[in-house]
Amino acid sequence: MSLVLVTLLAAAAWSLRGVHIPDTAEVTSRRVIELQSADGQDLWRTGHLKLSPVDAKEMPADVINAVLSIEDRHFYQHGAIDALSVLRALREDIEAGKIVAGGSTITQQLAKTLFLSPERTYRRKIQEAAIAASMEHHLTKDQILTSYLNNVYFGSGATGLPAAAKLYFGKKLADLDLPETAMLAGMINAPAADDPLHDLDAARRRAAIVLDAMVENGKLTGQAALVAKLHPATPRSPEVSPPSAGWFVDWIYSKAAAVTPPFGGPVQIRTTLDLRLQQLADKVVKSALAKYGKGKHVGQAALVAMRSDGAVVAMVGGRDYSQSQYNRAVQAERQPGSAFKLFDYYAALRQGFTPNDEILDAPVDIHGWRPENYGRRHYGEITLAEAFADSLNDAAVRLSQEVGIDQVIAAARDLGLRAPLQNNPSLALGTSEVTLLDLTSAYASVRAGETPIHPWGISSLKTPNDRDYVPVASSGDPRHSLAKYQDELIGLLQGVVERGTGRAAALGGFAAGKTGTSQDYRDAWFIGFDDSLIVGVWVGNDDHSPMKGVVGGSLPAKIWKDFMQQASTPTTAEVAPTPPRAPTYPQEPSILADQGSPALPAEGQGAQCNIPVCEEFYHSFRASDCTYQPYGPRPRQYCAR
Repeated sequence: MSLVLVTLLAAAAWSLRGVHIPDTAEVTSRRVIELQSADGQDLWRTGHLKLSPVDAKEMPADVINAVLSIEDRHFYQHGAIDALSVLRALREDIEAGKIVAGGSTITQQLAKTLFLSPERTYRRKIQEAAIAASMEHHLTKDQILTSYLNNVYFGSGATGLPAAAKLYFGKKLADLDLPETAMLAGMINAPAADDPLHDLDAARRRAAIVLDAMVENGKLTGQAALVAKLHPATPRSPEVSPPSAGWFVDWIYSKAAAVTPPFGGPVQIRTTLDLRLQQLADKVVKSALAKYGKGKHVGQAALVAMRSDGAVVAMVGGRDYSQSQYNRAVQAERQPGSAFKLFDYYAALRQGFTPNDEILDAPVDIHGWRPENYGRRHYGEITLAEAFADSLNDAAVRLSQEVGIDQVIAAARDLGLRAPLQNNPSLALGTSEVTLLDLTSAYASVRAGETPIHPWGISSLKTPNDRDYVPVASSGDPRHSLAKYQDELIGLLQGVVERGTGRAAALGGFAAGKTGTSQDYRDAWFIGFDDSLIVGVWVGNDDHSPMKGVVGGSLPAKIWKDFMQQASTPTTAEVAPTPPRAPTYPQEPSILADQGSPALPAEGQGAQCNIPVCEEFYHSFRASDCTYQPYGPRPRQYCAR
């Protein structure tokens, strides 16, 4: 027996090459990240659900006895490994021709949980034994047991006994009864197979085995075990849906992990999330989709709200986080349509244009590519302010050609837009895909009067060695003033809300923004701000299927307005420059319009597919490069060589 132990430990010198042997501090204070809202409320902990550690000495006797009886009844008698268990496991492995038996002590299980992968190989088992030996040398048995009970996984996102007790039974450890204790102890070996939320019968059978083990170990009478078996535990029903902040947590977690050390105990990270605004955003999005989603064929929506410095205070990445964790605010790249025109006009201002300068709104033909206005009408000479307010496509394309597409791209970059942008004429109408978060951040630069404004979500952190929260810098990028153009840009955006395509977003006070709609109603946007918040809204479908007449000035503007009205009190508007004339232009249809009405073409629509233009203006031809403009009333088509 001793020879077996010596052989195993001697082999560790070879098998542990490149494996870090933890010291005492690392074992007892493994990194735990605690994310908090801006006001200090808990959002999430590493392991999905992991509560504050509880010392093994403070846990109920039944809890300790149940775990030790089923997992390692000789824990306090043996060292890092149990020789008898090892020999038994080796015999079973040899008979099976592969590793099938565990034979691991609690110390070995802890080593695997904290420091090793779950693979079943002899090399990994030797590594496990060596790390366990290091633990036994540096830690007391009670310290090892405490770390084990607070780090072992119990399925359904619960890590540690305290979290498992709360998740499955809604109780503290001290309040668990014997059947509940036995059920939790039984889950340690196979948390997925014995999860009572998925297979209650299996969990109860395993609990009965635990009760029998307690009797065999002298920790329970046969009568008490029988009573517990006759009254098995029943877990509480799980919550219907996770917290509404799930998308924000997913977005910020990788950033949080990057600023915290791997060891040193819990790190409390204070985020920028405003729980009131987050819950409001979630409610507004859900309400709009429930009311209009089916009738308008709108499957998803996303919303981002931030302060003028880029601090994200609310983020909704879809209809329901419990059904889809895909974050449409951060991960989805979609065509912004006319919401991109902000960059066209910013480029023009930098070239010396003013909002009151006139541009010809007339048909444009660039190598056979002929964009059309919404409503298919043209208005001749028109001011930039009017053309922007009513989102006239031909005027925007003509303007971008005058200033140069390269200057439009430069303007977008200078406002902080980081998405790849194709250097071609249709870029002026928003054909290059962007994310909602990126586009909203660019609009935040306008509101802030400096650029670039990058989104951020961590304000401060606190380690066990810190007395107070330590501020975390939001961005290292130098910022440049937009003071020369800010008033004119805000005036253009105010005009959209006051008399243009974004009138459905009017708040009765200061509000500015821009609508956007891609071809065939596949994407609809409204990005805007009031005195305190910059908010972006997108609606559409994951499969890019068309919506029924939904444009940026309808449902997105409605969602934006509903959120803004409840988020903050409108303030007195700053009066935007009034154009010298204000002719009546066809407006985008309301979301409340009769669904039986014939659909009008979207903001970006065109006449034909011109392959030579695609090849000339795109670095590499793709089938989707010429699909921004729809083909009259027909469904979307893809270009081909």
